[in-house]
Amino acid sequence: MGTWFDESRLDDSSALAAADLRLRTLAESGARVRREAGEAATALSEGVERAQEMARPRAVIAAGPDSRLLRAVLEPSCPVPFVAWPGPALPGWAGSLDLVIVLAPDGSDTGTASAVAEAVRRGCQVVVACPPTSMVAEHAAGRYSTVLPVATHDQLATAVVMLDFLDRVHLGPEADPDRVAEALDEVAISCSPHRDLAVNPAKMLAIALADANPVVWGGSVLAARAARRVAESIRRASGRGALSGDVEQVIPVLEAARQRDVFDDPFSDTPAELRPVLVVLEDGSEDAVVREQRGRLLAAASSRGVRVETVSTEASTDVARYASLLLSGTYAAEYLRVGLVEE
Repeated sequence: MGTWFDESRLDDSSALAAADLRLRTLAESGARVRREAGEAATALSEGVERAQEMARPRAVIAAGPDSRLLRAVLEPSCPVPFVAWPGPALPGWAGSLDLVIVLAPDGSDTGTASAVAEAVRRGCQVVVACPPTSMVAEHAAGRYSTVLPVATHDQLATAVVMLDFLDRVHLGPEADPDRVAEALDEVAISCSPHRDLAVNPAKMLAIALADANPVVWGGSVLAARAARRVAESIRRASGRGALSGDVEQVIPVLEAARQRDVFDDPFSDTPAELRPVLVVLEDGSEDAVVREQRGRLLAAASSRGVRVETVSTEASTDVARYASLLLSGTYAAEYLRVGLVEE
């Protein structure tokens, strides 16, 4: 049994109602960021005051499985050495001169709790964003520890709380939660299920993805991470392959595509080969390397007749741009799920 894409479902109230929970969860992304920022405000102020009384850390260590998101944000701008350490421990050299930061949206991961306990034992400065009554919070208790309470189990909202702390202590880029929330709200409005597909960028992108194998690319570090997350969402929503990677990984996929044949019969009973479609996540980076790579990708796509779709954002900070691109791509994946029906 195969599937086909019915684009009329994207404006069908009953089909959209069946996906209401998932779409509503996406629409509430900005509200979750505001809620987490509000819940953590007091603890965050206390943590910033404590950090300002201490010397700048020798290094920042992001521990736990969610450390890669922090690495994507901090590596380009952190003024001290930065290490992402996703395992259930810490680097052997970590000690009292270092800051250990941890994202634990649900607070129940035993490996993360072990890493936090090890950081406390070694006398590190510790800042953990997690539910205040969780196992991770219990292991974080210590003289130099700060728990930033979170409640929504949302990885992005939890990360914004931590990044706001790092911004305030001059260890990370600007991460104003209000700006992130505003960027997410703007995406939710433009991609709302109540906007018909003629003026809805996420629905239009879903239609472009429906008969293709998506190849998602982002040039900057954060856009590249958003590309990986968007590709994961497309795979979950459709059960189809969706790739993401750097330019050296993506170009061979584009160059291997069969040239489009204008004489192909669109009404043939033989299933058509799914061609790639290049989805470019554009965060406005003016880095020379990113521009050069983008040019190479577009040239490769043009040479093989591969369609290119661009998702862009005008958000004002790096974190807000990342959040905007991620949410836009995730909306498209959900609309792809809505439109796919079994034969």
